[in-house]
Amino acid sequence: MSDVHELLIAVDLRDEISASELAELSWHVGIGPRPDRLSIVTEYPVVVEDESGNPVIDDDPYPLLAEQGAASRVGGVLCSTLAPRADPARPGWALTSRQEIHPDGFEKVGELLCWLAGRAHPTHLRGNGAVGVGFLRFCEAEVPDVLQVEGGQVNWPG
Repeated sequence: MSDVHELLIAVDLRDEISASELAELSWHVGIGPRPDRLSIVTEYPVVVEDESGNPVIDDDPYPLLAEQGAASRVGGVLCSTLAPRADPARPGWALTSRQEIHPDGFEKVGELLCWLAGRAHPTHLRGNGAVGVGFLRFCEAEVPDVLQVEGGQVNWPG
């Protein structure tokens, strides 16, 4: 049995994103180089051994939504894209991503989802104040759960 989930993000973003944020978001979805300075998700701690074999905490940034190609557990294809919205009445950016994610990755991806929710177009706002950002489906489940951000927290199902 596997703990892998299918993560599907589909969110329209307002056009208030800075050039540096757009560059970082492009890196996260695998369509741009890593920026020199990260401002969306800023810390990627990992324990490594120093020269003496002692554990130390290092920072090892990696893009959160950049997997491409055939999925290993959820079927179909993993992909991400970010495109400017063509509708002048609703300018901004459209982001879609389909990834496999293990619960160990929920925290970092959750930081990105909270950032996205804060910049989401008002059409993603629900009546209860939550922001709909996509869906999460356990690899063996048939039906996904709605994924929302509310009060600065992702409502990870389960």
